[in-house]
Amino acid sequence: MRHSRRSVLTATAMGAVTLGATATPARAASAGPGSRPPATAQPPGRELRALLREIDRDRIEATVRRLVSFGTRHTLSAQDDPPPAASGRAGAVRGIGAARDWIAAELRGYAALSEGRMTVELQSYVQEPASGIPTPTRITNIVATLRGSVTPERVYVVSGHYDSRVTDLMDATSDAPGADDDASGVAVAMELARVLARRRPASTLVFAAVAGEEQGLYGAAHMAQLYRAAGVDVQGMFTNDIVGSSTADDGTRDPYTIRLFAEGVPTSETPAQAATRRSVGGENDSPSRQLARFVRDVGDNDATGMRVRVVYRRDRYRRGGDHIPFLERAYPAARFTEPAEDFAHQHQDVRVDENGRQFGDLPEFCDFPFVARVTKVNAAALWTLSQAPGTPRDARIITTVLTNSTRLVWTRGTEPDLAGYEVVWRETTAPEWTHVIPAGDVTAYEVDLSKDNVFFGVRAVSRTGARSPVAFPSPQA
Repeated sequence: MRHSRRSVLTATAMGAVTLGATATPARAASAGPGSRPPATAQPPGRELRALLREIDRDRIEATVRRLVSFGTRHTLSAQDDPPPAASGRAGAVRGIGAARDWIAAELRGYAALSEGRMTVELQSYVQEPASGIPTPTRITNIVATLRGSVTPERVYVVSGHYDSRVTDLMDATSDAPGADDDASGVAVAMELARVLARRRPASTLVFAAVAGEEQGLYGAAHMAQLYRAAGVDVQGMFTNDIVGSSTADDGTRDPYTIRLFAEGVPTSETPAQAATRRSVGGENDSPSRQLARFVRDVGDNDATGMRVRVVYRRDRYRRGGDHIPFLERAYPAARFTEPAEDFAHQHQDVRVDENGRQFGDLPEFCDFPFVARVTKVNAAALWTLSQAPGTPRDARIITTVLTNSTRLVWTRGTEPDLAGYEVVWRETTAPEWTHVIPAGDVTAYEVDLSKDNVFFGVRAVSRTGARSPVAFPSPQA
């Protein structure tokens, strides 16, 4: 199929105007670059809005405070403090083992309401001595899997890490409340599991609380490797790490913005693959950046009350999160983090200074309405990803013949509700997709625009109108 250059430009300009809806309060408040919705934005429907209304900030706060109550959740802390039979107490009360058992029990309670769709496992292994791990240490992830009802083989993961630390990385005994880093992220994942357990997503959703993050991303690396070894089709992974506060270290607040970090040239690509990507200008079009653009498309609106600030970096300077092991295994992944961290409290020992001011990663420094809105952004992304078709596979841009038009090809998906595809494009200097062309239920499409001048992508559309993330085409000579 082919469209003339004039019809393409006219139709897409009209579409951009139609899709460029009025800015939400969150966008208006940000009043910064990118405040206008992208042409690819997907407004939330009735079902998603109903889901978002179920997210409970009070439950999120209760989860954070309960995790803080275990004193420390350091990876090297007690795994059973002491055994219940010896103490007469109903389970351990301090240490990472106590936190592990409580998280697992809560997730099993949610799973009991899922009519068998959700299962909970303790994903455990012994980490031999390594950086940050002086002796053999058991590391356990708590993983709740909600099996998809239509395309269960397609998987999306959301996580937070439940281990904590103080200034001294190897101090496993001092109080390390870890409210912001990262009880807040665990609370996001657990609240999502609670709300979604009673629903029937088309694709499989995984809610994880992982350990060993502070010592070296050990739990997430184990989880990602298990998926890769089993050939699991993880099409998107989000870690929520330090999402508890909207206040920076200078006291300024930004309660309606969440950062989403997404890498460019994939960590997993070989030098030859990376060179090919750079040769066609695809440094800004990795699967992770398409995933991040998708999050903005579905999560930056009045239903979440948030502005998603996509940051084109793998992570912050000198630091890293649990999305990195997934990136290293060629899975699209990104990291949610609050708009500006307060380093005066992060990882600090719990204390009160001479002026009576508290220090330490305590719940008092969390903004729980903010965390609830972050949870809504995650929910909008996960639910839409699970209901939409998968990202198109084998997208190629034909370069065998030099012409001033562009021919795109791809492999048709197998989803039963697949309605067709759209071609998207933008100027090479534009950060987001600016034009959308309906292509129909086809596997090839020709646009009367030069492939030398603009970037193209392809996304799938379901019968209900849900759109997939965009696939960036590789050159096919």
